[in-house]
Amino acid sequence: MRGLSMSNFESLGLSNKLLRAINLEGYTHPTPVQAMGIPLLLDGKDLLGVAQTGTGKTAAFALPILQKLLQRDTPKKRHISALILSPTRELAAQIDQRFSVYSQFIEIRHKVIFGGVSQKPQVQSLRRGIDVLVATPGRLLDLMQQGHIDLNYIEFFVLDEADRMLDMGFIRDIKKILAILPKRRQNLLFSATMPSSIADLAKSFLNNAEMIDLSPKEITVDKIEQSVLFVRKEDKRKLIVDIVKENKVKRGIIFTRTKHGANRLVKQLDKAGINALAIHGNKSQGARTKALERFKQGRVPLLVATDIASRGIDVDGVTHVFNYDLPNEPESYVHRIGRTARAGKSGVAFAFCDDSESGYLVGIQRLIGKTIPVIDDHRYHFAKAIPKPNQKPGKIKVNKQTNHTFKTNKNQTDKTNRSRRRNRNYSNNKRRKES
Repeated sequence: MRGLSMSNFESLGLSNKLLRAINLEGYTHPTPVQAMGIPLLLDGKDLLGVAQTGTGKTAAFALPILQKLLQRDTPKKRHISALILSPTRELAAQIDQRFSVYSQFIEIRHKVIFGGVSQKPQVQSLRRGIDVLVATPGRLLDLMQQGHIDLNYIEFFVLDEADRMLDMGFIRDIKKILAILPKRRQNLLFSATMPSSIADLAKSFLNNAEMIDLSPKEITVDKIEQSVLFVRKEDKRKLIVDIVKENKVKRGIIFTRTKHGANRLVKQLDKAGINALAIHGNKSQGARTKALERFKQGRVPLLVATDIASRGIDVDGVTHVFNYDLPNEPESYVHRIGRTARAGKSGVAFAFCDDSESGYLVGIQRLIGKTIPVIDDHRYHFAKAIPKPNQKPGKIKVNKQTNHTFKTNKNQTDKTNRSRRRNRNYSNNKRRKES
């Protein structure tokens, strides 16, 4: 980690026990978000942080929360004092694991709760009393409604990965939770991006917040060798089998748009003799954890994932990323390929583009500020998928019979449907008369 010296870490106001824990982790310098955020949070400020995954933001909020819990008088009965909301099970588990590391020399209890697993052990831990709760919104609301969770003593509230929370449709759940929390509390919101929807959410519950903006001024993907391959949708499976075998991929992630698409692709890869596992929201937590562990251990070379599940994938040594389906949000493309080329290493990213996705490719290239090199010397090259000159970003409708692309005109569609109904009614009336 670059930037500040170890003396600065010590001067941030953290206890010796916390410093001992982070020293054992090999932390030598605070990251920018830690150097700027920790003093503000220790000073009691609300914080709005714009920072990508991998910037050290978990430590930026976990360490000051633990420090402030240490400084208070030990309560006779433990109540939940800090609540951290996370969008996915994997991210929630990672945050809780960080709390385990940082609190190893202090008497602080923490627990993570999420869906997809039995709630019984979670409820048992809650009954014993905890100080810090890391949760996904759905399971939190479930246990609150059952009377297992009391949020009346919350002093610190953290909303992590807020942009992904909104993408996943958690805004109503978040508002329900905010309405229950005590008004006197310290608030933190972290987001990788800052669209207007996040800004509006921040205004609704942050009080005179300090802002830390560590968003990259420009998208940097320089260490990733990117390529796009134009292909018919029905040929994508055969193409990825060819590329995986030719490149002898030992650790790669394949991104699909849907859960069912991920499952289908895993089966198709298996038929081709390629071992792969799927990770997505329909999988149980146990299955997702097992798949991720096997991938980390190198026992499975390929992980097939959806975007939502991918936020929890933090694996070193990923050499290849495949955009089997192009994302409709250009930012998701950057998040996807960012799974490779970590820690200064290089990586390879392939994007498959069929004729319905050319508009998505236009949006991606605008965002990253470059034209992605084309690989056209493969046997499934499909020239009709290449974006047209001056093509606008967005989805393109495809006539499957002719493979012509066209933009849907709603008025024309309505007229066509009305005409079809009139013809159908006329035919029915004619048949009745003839009978």
